[in-house]
Amino acid sequence: MGQTPGDIASQRQRLAEGLMAYGASFTELGRRFAEALGVHTTDAFALMDIATAEAAGAPLSPALLGKRIALSSGAMTALLNRLEQAGYVIRSREHTDRRIVTLRCSPQARQHADQFFGPVNAEQDAILAAYPSELLEQFDTVLAALRGTMDVQLAPPES
Repeated sequence: MGQTPGDIASQRQRLAEGLMAYGASFTELGRRFAEALGVHTTDAFALMDIATAEAAGAPLSPALLGKRIALSSGAMTALLNRLEQAGYVIRSREHTDRRIVTLRCSPQARQHADQFFGPVNAEQDAILAAYPSELLEQFDTVLAALRGTMDVQLAPPES
């Protein structure tokens, strides 16, 4: 017996509410991380993006970071200057094209992040460990597809 359109819409709404609540909690956690570091909230989220990309083996350039957090190049430069002056970000030229700058977290930033996020990450890992990996992969696939619909909606209109 298949789901009716009303059932699917209701499920979408419940899932959206759960994701929005999770997002709000994540945003508040990021705000508190910024406060603990003594930086702007946008700077802390940029630092988290830099750390996440670096951990995934795909460090960001300032241009890529600017696309992820939607800042102008001038605003991105100011943000990176603040993070570098605070000792949280290291800019290097490690690409074969020496014009490309690579962003990395400093050991100090990693230590602060590990201390701050370690407890919640451990708790979330314990929750996720209770579910079969196949289910988590399906959930990841569903989230990616849902995010894709948002990305299409948010894309600038074609001229």
